[in-house]
Amino acid sequence: MTHDFPDSNMHKSSLSVLFALLALCVHPLKGLANDAIIVGLNADMSSGSALSGEAIRRGAQIAIDEVNARGGVLDRPLELQVRDHRGNPARGKDNIEDLSKVDDLVAVIGGIHTPVALAELDLIHEHKVVYLGAWAAGTPVVDNGRDPNYVFRVSVRDQYAGEFLLNAALERDHSAPCLLLEETGWGRSSEKAFQNAAKKLSASIVDVQWFNWGIADLSEHLRLFKERGCDAVMLVANPREGGVAVRSMLSLEKEQRLPIISHWGITGGDFQAQVGEDFSEIDLLFLQTFSFVKPVHPERAAPVIDAYISRYDDASSAEAFPAPVGTAHAYDLIHLLAMALERAGTTDRAKIRDSLENLPDYRGLIRDYTPAFTPERHDALDARDFSLARFSPSGAIMPVE
Repeated sequence: MTHDFPDSNMHKSSLSVLFALLALCVHPLKGLANDAIIVGLNADMSSGSALSGEAIRRGAQIAIDEVNARGGVLDRPLELQVRDHRGNPARGKDNIEDLSKVDDLVAVIGGIHTPVALAELDLIHEHKVVYLGAWAAGTPVVDNGRDPNYVFRVSVRDQYAGEFLLNAALERDHSAPCLLLEETGWGRSSEKAFQNAAKKLSASIVDVQWFNWGIADLSEHLRLFKERGCDAVMLVANPREGGVAVRSMLSLEKEQRLPIISHWGITGGDFQAQVGEDFSEIDLLFLQTFSFVKPVHPERAAPVIDAYISRYDDASSAEAFPAPVGTAHAYDLIHLLAMALERAGTTDRAKIRDSLENLPDYRGLIRDYTPAFTPERHDALDARDFSLARFSPSGAIMPVE
């Protein structure tokens, strides 16, 4: 009896499938792009704070590479999908709507700004999207009144930042601070924090001035501060308007210039380019949560620094990392999310949300999380993680001793 051989093309196809399956047995994550667990990033990637969005993307990707190198999560790789909201709340909402429909999307990392995050809250909760805040400080982004609350944050919280920054002014003998705030949800959240801190610290806010995005000159605001007896400016602004504030201060006579103690928003873009002058002539300090130049846990930071420099050609040292807090926040958020996924044992977003509230302690890049979140607390950082920094002449962010 003779046996007919199968069709040659069918035989080759079968062998190809067999070899692919054998390869997956050796490398279980290789070639499984369609089987990936998706993490979204919805941030400013092209507008005035694009450096912050890119910093968040880099931190998330470095952490994802680490997770995938050790086998992924639930035997599947993580994959980052990026959307650009350009600092526009309407576009941010469209992106949340779009991402919520992606198969196996488990969470969205949110980037700067607070007004965008606030606009997205209804959709986040309507679609049960786990939102991981990596750069938006508005207190009501997390304290949003939703139950269950799908927002978790490794970032600054204005409630804590106001007291930290005001206390920094008082410690430097600035007893008559004034507030220069953007007219947004972030500015209003910050004003409330500053005013509450002033009551707690028995301090006085001498004056409050507001400005809109796109303003070209703030010199009149600064002259009013000087006339009303201010001795320091507490600034809440993003890179573009922060640059306007510093340029306006430099336009004043030296004896009229006041020190500036700023929230962290000015570090989300190319501030040196925004100012266009030697801002070292201004006494300018600003809030940070992490420094790759002087990390709290150097042994944990070292492999992240090495991976960053190896992966990205524009950074030859830790001093060159743009918007470093965004990178650190996103890095820790990805590892916390991976823990939550493993413990949940599923990609169901409601169960992942519950898992995030019940994580074990974790030794992160920024701090020891003991734990990161609880059912009552969705902010992982507090004032103990805050520090002050300044720009070097080259524009690098350097911690203040």
